[in-house]
Amino acid sequence: MVQKTIGVPLSLTGIGLHSGTTATVTLAPAPADAGRYFVIDGHRVPATVAEVKGTLLCTAIGGIRTVEHLLSALLGMGIDNVAIHVQGEEIPILDGSALPWVELLNQAGIVCQGEKPSPPVLQYPVWVQEEDRFVIAMPAPQLQFTYGIDFPSKAIGTQWFTWLPQGDYGEKIAPARTFTMADQVEKLRAQGLIQGGSLENAIVCDGEKWLNPPLRFPDEPCRHKLLDFIGDLSLLPHLPIAHYLAYKASHNLHIQLARLLWERNFSLA
Repeated sequence: MVQKTIGVPLSLTGIGLHSGTTATVTLAPAPADAGRYFVIDGHRVPATVAEVKGTLLCTAIGGIRTVEHLLSALLGMGIDNVAIHVQGEEIPILDGSALPWVELLNQAGIVCQGEKPSPPVLQYPVWVQEEDRFVIAMPAPQLQFTYGIDFPSKAIGTQWFTWLPQGDYGEKIAPARTFTMADQVEKLRAQGLIQGGSLENAIVCDGEKWLNPPLRFPDEPCRHKLLDFIGDLSLLPHLPIAHYLAYKASHNLHIQLARLLWERNFSLA
């Protein structure tokens, strides 16, 4: 297996979902073994679970919110080493998915670097549970992700999606957009959240129907939750081979699982 970075620096500018302010992100090549890291006001902040500063409706690192879509795209496209220069307080939401980042990575080109060690293999189940919501990493012969959601709205209902990485992240996961319920919008805005949210960067469900159809997938909400899960798990520098399963989870639960795996060095041995 080889490490990978990007060929040339490229940038995207857009509105932050929660801040409502404009930010610019420039992805730049990084040397082998550098890892994925943010450059914020000239300071280097590793994209690791140890640097997570918040998980309220997004994941925040070093004061930068909503890092999960970009990090999901980097892991999904196999980018090991990259410098993420941020001008602003939040990663732009763009269209609410990871697809614009995948397109940017393809435009920048992917460059192979030195060899990297084989990923660790999980030896024992590790999990976090809160009432009926949970995340678990289970020993498995290959990397696999499964997500389940359950909403009272008929437009969403119960959905499950499983993905085995086979070079198809850009087609099966990246296009899935963030979503919300229409009756939650004003409440969230009153809390200072989703200030930049709109029908252009999220799909919004009003009970029985979607306010801005069509969906990109029949199970787009579930696929987006899996997209987020992948982004949060990317904060482990070496993602162990395992089956990662989540049900009705959140960024907080995702990060709790990642921290447990980090602390236990991917094993209970």
